[in-house]
Amino acid sequence: MIPFPGATMREFCLLLFVLFITLPAVAAKQYSYFRVGNNNDVTTATTPGTVLMGGGTDVDAAFQWMCQRSGNGDFLVIRATGTDAYNPYIQQLCPSENSVATLIIPNRTMASDPFVINTIQSAEALWIAGGDQSNYNNYWNGTPVQDALNGLIARGVPIGGTSAGMNVLTQFVYSALASQGVTSSQALADPFSRYITLDRDFVDLSILQGIIGDPHFVTRDRMGRDLAFMCRIYTNAWSNTPRDIALDERTALLIDSRGNGTVVGSSTVYFMQAPGAPQVCQPKTPLTYANISVYRINSSGTFDLSSWSGKGGTAYTVSANAGVLSSTQPGGSIY
Repeated sequence: MIPFPGATMREFCLLLFVLFITLPAVAAKQYSYFRVGNNNDVTTATTPGTVLMGGGTDVDAAFQWMCQRSGNGDFLVIRATGTDAYNPYIQQLCPSENSVATLIIPNRTMASDPFVINTIQSAEALWIAGGDQSNYNNYWNGTPVQDALNGLIARGVPIGGTSAGMNVLTQFVYSALASQGVTSSQALADPFSRYITLDRDFVDLSILQGIIGDPHFVTRDRMGRDLAFMCRIYTNAWSNTPRDIALDERTALLIDSRGNGTVVGSSTVYFMQAPGAPQVCQPKTPLTYANISVYRINSSGTFDLSSWSGKGGTAYTVSANAGVLSSTQPGGSIY
């Protein structure tokens, strides 16, 4: 029986054909999963730790540190787009890992998929790849993926991320939901620029509470926008003394469970803290925010996040005065 009155069998078959060829186009994107090493999961004793990486060329030592803390278990990379290029790279660095896998989670539907959630829950180390943090916010925030990530952290599994993946690990997050990323000049001219979108509490890492992070720091000249982020965090009443950890490219910060940070890589990490309220932080008005403390370290220095103090680095202050940056360093360099 033809279910459409008045339709011929030929018309009905044509309709079925059209539906068949268009269904794949309208179906939701599926997750992608790629794995190397042992196909069978293992359960190992893990040691908590956090890696913040500043983007650009990956830092080998950071992955080796995570593998050691994974107990040679199953290392999982998650991302919203991209490929499985991390799999051979990490496997070469960590040949004793039971497995290395990449899971691409491209939408909110897949962020509730039972296989996706079970795969995350079974990891002994987890890495959030770079890309676009707005995808992570749009696709994963408020889903079982977010719950699974926090479950790993509570279980003491090492976690890390680079670039966009680093952005979402601190309590306060530059979510990049606007049509383009904000530059320092835009943020200094107007700290309420429509290109500044902030969020918070994507993951629950106690050592990164009260902090916002930013990668590609020196390479992309992001000091000005980070001062604007801190002013906005203050005006949001999220923190009375906003803090920032900013990393340049080719550099990573390895943080143990007590908050001791060690730098690996070839550039620098900046730890900044605002003294309190900004002098001028208003829409369509250049920013004035004085005496932001900065402590800069490279691989010769260390930093204790618990006491917010470092050794072997350089301390100075940076100020924004009507949108113009200056510092107390010789020559006035802000970096």
